[in-house]
Amino acid sequence: MESAPSRTAMFAAVSRGLFRLETAPPWVLDDVLALVLVGPIWRQLRDRFDPLFPAPVRLESRAAVCTRSRYVEDRLTAGAFTQYVILGAGLDSFAWRRPDLLASLTLFEVDHPASQAWKLERVRELGLPLSDSQLFVPTDFEAAPMQDALRATGFDWTQPTMFCWTGVAPYLTAPAIESTLHTIATAAPGSEVVFSYRAEDAALDNTGTEFARIYTPIAASVGEPLHPGWPASKIETLITHCGLTVVDHPTRTDLQHRYFPNRPDGLRPYTFETLVTAQVT
Repeated sequence: MESAPSRTAMFAAVSRGLFRLETAPPWVLDDVLALVLVGPIWRQLRDRFDPLFPAPVRLESRAAVCTRSRYVEDRLTAGAFTQYVILGAGLDSFAWRRPDLLASLTLFEVDHPASQAWKLERVRELGLPLSDSQLFVPTDFEAAPMQDALRATGFDWTQPTMFCWTGVAPYLTAPAIESTLHTIATAAPGSEVVFSYRAEDAALDNTGTEFARIYTPIAASVGEPLHPGWPASKIETLITHCGLTVVDHPTRTDLQHRYFPNRPDGLRPYTFETLVTAQVT
């Protein structure tokens, strides 16, 4: 829809919001604003799509969406970054969940102009405060280079920056992924990018395979088709080719140990997406 955010961005926000309603604490991410930002349509999305997914698939996918946000925010707080760029920000609520971090960071939310306009209208309707450290960068990546759009909003390419690029690469071609990584590699030394990519089919367990089978036609039906997955070794080769260095490439078991230890319900993130952190050296 031209006047609304991408449906997949809405799906992600609904997943973040329902995660805290449907699973027991401790929550890997407590996004109290996710459903509020989506608005009343969240119920329609839940009622339409939830019945398509078996409960274990649904829960693991929601756990993964929350885990990727928690993971990048952990990398952000552990580093010495002065800028935080969320590429494909969608309905991310970081600015309101973590106002403590905006005292030392400048946040750049980058998204398609139509999606961003819709989000800003929701922000106004809800009366959410906007910080001077929260900048919006409306960008159509197919029409304008990311460097130009960021620079026009005051981004400083000489400052150490964390780039968050999760939930986007699975919908992009290999050349588009490579182009973005090349651009990020021009940032200041010590800058990092956390991104998630679609795992190759051979790396999926039964739950991941079932998610892919069900979700692939859904994504295509809303005009955001998925692209083939990547072997871990090939994504690392691409990262190196683009001038970046892999500094963390956690497996699903790693993430389970970090964020879901000793849970009686055995909850864990799905295998469909894999997270990786690359650094400008």
